[in-house]
Amino acid sequence: MSASPPRKPLIVVPTYNERENLPPLLDRIFEVVPQVEVLVVDDNSPDGTGALADARAATDGRIHVLHRAGKEGLGKAYIAGFKWALERDYTHVFEMDADFSHDPATLPRFLEAADQADVVLGSRWVEGGGTVGWPLRRQLLSKGGSLYARTVLGVDIRDLTGGFKCFHRRVLAAMDLDAIQTRGYGFQIELTWRALRQGFKVVEIPIRFADRVAGQSKMSMRIMSEAFTMVWKLRFGS
Repeated sequence: MSASPPRKPLIVVPTYNERENLPPLLDRIFEVVPQVEVLVVDDNSPDGTGALADARAATDGRIHVLHRAGKEGLGKAYIAGFKWALERDYTHVFEMDADFSHDPATLPRFLEAADQADVVLGSRWVEGGGTVGWPLRRQLLSKGGSLYARTVLGVDIRDLTGGFKCFHRRVLAAMDLDAIQTRGYGFQIELTWRALRQGFKVVEIPIRFADRVAGQSKMSMRIMSEAFTMVWKLRFGS
């Protein structure tokens, strides 16, 4: 019986004005999992994040940079990163925020879980998970959003809106990435929904989600409203 090919993971990190966060994040990622590679997808950040990423990539072959013309939303950035990964021989593709909300220390647990699943979700709302420094109102909003989406879609995923994920390449290869139009929370819900609908095994592992270290949040009422209406389109769509 032939051995399975070695894992070749890629972490996709979208950036827009993350100059303060990116260098320490890269350092921490490689400290925890030296074998991974990172694709920085920069949306023409005015603060020079893209140029900073280029400078790091010039001295470290594990770092790659994909420049986009402007800010089109998180979903579009990830789709561009997924397509880039599928054109190469990566076996697993991560989503990860640039602002330290997602702790790199969790990456080995993702890779371990990925041996038994097609999609691994970092979940705040399973046993052992949670948030750091969040007021009660924000916790209730996030939990309520996941409960709402879970109820409408009829799935048993506790944290549908989380953005710390690992996909086996076969999952992304099976999706029509160009058909995904949502951007923020809705994008995360839609990806998981599509994976489940196609019969892939999705598991959740607990994570502790912290507020960003520096910079400004990209969340907006428009993104939240998009997620609210999008779940009904998924529920009664194809």
